[in-house]
Amino acid sequence: MAVTPEVLQNALQAVVDPNTGKPIAAGKSLQNLQIDGADVAFDIEQGYPAKSQHAALRKALVEAARTVPGVGNVSVNFKLNVVSHSVQRGVQLMPNVKNIVAVASGKGGVGKSTTAANLALALAAEGATVGLLDADIYGPSQSLMMGLQGRKPESTDGKSMEPIVNHGVQVMSIGFLVDADQAMIWRGPMATQALEQMLRQTNWKDLDYLVVDMPPGTGDIQLTLSQRVPITGAVIVTTPQDIALLDARKGIKMFEKVGVPILGIVENMAVHVCTNCGHVEHIFGAEGGKRMAAEYGMPYLGALPLALAIREQADSGTPTVVAAPESEAAGLYREVARQVAVSVAQKAKDFSAKFPTITVSKNT
Repeated sequence: MAVTPEVLQNALQAVVDPNTGKPIAAGKSLQNLQIDGADVAFDIEQGYPAKSQHAALRKALVEAARTVPGVGNVSVNFKLNVVSHSVQRGVQLMPNVKNIVAVASGKGGVGKSTTAANLALALAAEGATVGLLDADIYGPSQSLMMGLQGRKPESTDGKSMEPIVNHGVQVMSIGFLVDADQAMIWRGPMATQALEQMLRQTNWKDLDYLVVDMPPGTGDIQLTLSQRVPITGAVIVTTPQDIALLDARKGIKMFEKVGVPILGIVENMAVHVCTNCGHVEHIFGAEGGKRMAAEYGMPYLGALPLALAIREQADSGTPTVVAAPESEAAGLYREVARQVAVSVAQKAKDFSAKFPTITVSKNT
């Protein structure tokens, strides 16, 4: 009995995407289906990176295909196709940057920069092309966290800068341009202009995602960035502490006012496990971020521990995702990254690049 595409497609519907809860071979995701006697080959196109899940998904798809009588060898290939998604009304997309994800917090000291660095690294580890912009003009830290202290960006034309690449991520920071101990005594407009120059005069190389480490708070720089930069969505980082949650709410309100969707809330420093005795303690309170996510009807992306290793790895220039990729913490960061990417993929797509440019001229 010959194997037919229809029977094979029906069999593959049994395999569910763990990130969306839908059949992974549904609709246009199943591509290039080829049947040659008992041999079957097909591609699965995904709109978000999930490389760490491919082995398990490939095994499930092969087993599903082999439930069809007559199927022997099965070849499955995964393809990543991240597209541009809609941003705030009236804001133009940037060339060579498909999606911008802002990582923000209402206040400092909640681990926003550490989360941003590991989020960027996790997206890259899952297969995406990723950039990281350190938008914290007054307190840049990504040059240290990404192991790039002392490096200076190159310019080939005297007008634009090349991002500095490390750990597979393209990075730009004001920390590359000033001395480490130099205080940035700038008023808001000057800092905002510097930030826009770093964003738009960096030659980003075909990014699927640009992760922006926002400065803490809801002041002039944050507001200007939210109004002028084409942001696909924002991730709010908070601790479970009531004071941090109070300020995180202000960050949420700011993004709502400028039309930037919240992709989810990350609860950082959620629990501390003693390295000596294993005692579990909620130093900053328990599940405050989870309750806030439920209150606002926003995705709860997960809880990250208060761990000595995470701090040490960030300070050494090799954040957790690259320093200890098999660790529980790295797994949590990858899970947060996949959820963020899936949330972006489910947003409305941007089709402006497909529209022709129309010019109206006067007949003389």
